[in-house]
Amino acid sequence: MNPNLRRRSFVGAALAAGAAPLAFAQAGPYPNRPIRIFVGYAAGGAVDTMARIVAQRLTTALGQSVIVENRAGSAGLLAADTVAKAPADGYTLLHGESALLIAPQLQNQTSSLDPIKSLVPVAGLFQSRLLLVANNEVKASNPAEFLALVKANPGRFTYGTSGIGTVHHLGVELFKSRTKTHLLHIPYRGASQLVTDVINGQLQFGVVSAAAGVPQVRSGRVKAIAMFSSTRLAGADDIGTLAEVVPGFHVAPRQMLLAPAGTPQAVIDRLSAAVGELLATPEAASAAAAQGVTTAYLAPGPLAADVKREYAEWGRVIKAQGISAE
Repeated sequence: MNPNLRRRSFVGAALAAGAAPLAFAQAGPYPNRPIRIFVGYAAGGAVDTMARIVAQRLTTALGQSVIVENRAGSAGLLAADTVAKAPADGYTLLHGESALLIAPQLQNQTSSLDPIKSLVPVAGLFQSRLLLVANNEVKASNPAEFLALVKANPGRFTYGTSGIGTVHHLGVELFKSRTKTHLLHIPYRGASQLVTDVINGQLQFGVVSAAAGVPQVRSGRVKAIAMFSSTRLAGADDIGTLAEVVPGFHVAPRQMLLAPAGTPQAVIDRLSAAVGELLATPEAASAAAAQGVTTAYLAPGPLAADVKREYAEWGRVIKAQGISAE
């Protein structure tokens, strides 16, 4: 045999033998390297705080570092777009929330992201409750009285929320569309001034998180009208729900873990199972409660169905009410 040919054959065999373990290592059990979770908001905010709690516990559960990266902008769409364009291998994830299902549909927005097609649900994480509060002089103190009052006085009352296109805003717009009522929306940049204006009577109504609103109600500074969720809130079960006058009504901002479309099902199932286990612990429930949210695990299938329903519902509200981005 030609010595040069024999030498080339030996080198080729050696390279092939060396490459096999490397290929095996790269394709080993998931995960075998650090995972990044993107958050579409600045560090220190409510969503970022919960993402870091999840990342810390997933690091322990998966045996790999799970790192949170903040990419704020465009109501979370910048981070979502980053994740949607990442390799679909389970190493780049998104800690998203309900704004992701709203912002791409607002009129005048420029994002081309389709959260239903570009991202795949991994697990439902948390939900918060919304509370409709009123100035103490308003002649309504429960859902039925509120509905009767606004029906009898179309366009007379104002309500404030933390901004155009928020779940708080669209929740009221959904209520209006289902009840054929009219209230004037006044957008704010946060809940603090909103609550002050309700107390002072500059606003008749305001929509805030239950965590922020219930203490104001208990202090007597405002009155509670209704929860937006379909069930009453534990510890505040004297407050009725809008579902009591509008059957099936349920609006509750959610946080969820998402991955790029095309991520292998085995990877999604591995992540979802780990999330389900960590959210079932008392420690997770306590950490969530401290941030004014509740644990709300959903497996990939049910979450995907719920997300599609919610996305379609917000789209109908936005179109019907002609809601535009700020």
